[in-house]
Amino acid sequence: MIFQAVGEERPYPVHGYETTSQWSTVPPRQVRLDELTTTRRTLDLDALLAEDSTFYGDLFAHVVAWRGRLYLEDGLHRAVRAALHQRQVLHARVLTLSE
Repeated sequence: MIFQAVGEERPYPVHGYETTSQWSTVPPRQVRLDELTTTRRTLDLDALLAEDSTFYGDLFAHVVAWRGRLYLEDGLHRAVRAALHQRQVLHARVLTLSE
């Protein structure tokens, strides 16, 4: 299995990080794919196959740490691409939420 779990929603509270400039204040780090729970069940193949998929967005995936779990909020195509290249880690910005 690539991910720890596949989810359909964001189980954590609204955090207010909506723009790339807001997320850019969170430093990137490596995250293991098998520690991630996705917040989307489906993947847009255009995003996965596009050569310039990060041209207009952040270079790093967006992950939310909440209640001891890591949720992949944005960047599912990056994570799947990493798995297809047999990489076990993904560079992501990890936002830690407290309860």
